[in-house]
Amino acid sequence: MAYLTDLKRAVGMGSAREGTEHHWSMTKSSFGLLILVPLFVFTFGPMLGEPHADVVTYFARPFPAIVAALTIVVGFMHFKGGVQVMIEDYVHGLARKIAILLTVCLSYGAAATGLFAIAKIAL
Repeated sequence: MAYLTDLKRAVGMGSAREGTEHHWSMTKSSFGLLILVPLFVFTFGPMLGEPHADVVTYFARPFPAIVAALTIVVGFMHFKGGVQVMIEDYVHGLARKIAILLTVCLSYGAAATGLFAIAKIAL
């Protein structure tokens, strides 16, 4: 029979003191995406079905390239934060650490690939 107090049971299982910071970060990125996604749709939408040369010329202009780049970066960082919380909630042990590392690498890799593509078109 273990004689543990409530405090002793709770040590090491309490707050990581990151919840408020993470919530505020996700709120900021959500608000950013609330503005960026419609801008992206209205700048990218007219180019659907257009010839490749027209699309390259269009995205060589600063405004569409900046909107696309910001949408990619903010979107993937928001994705990274959301998936990390989901993994922390539902995956345990070593699999949790591996899954978080893989999703962080996936997020940064996809964001870097998108930025490289936009830079290659815009420059």
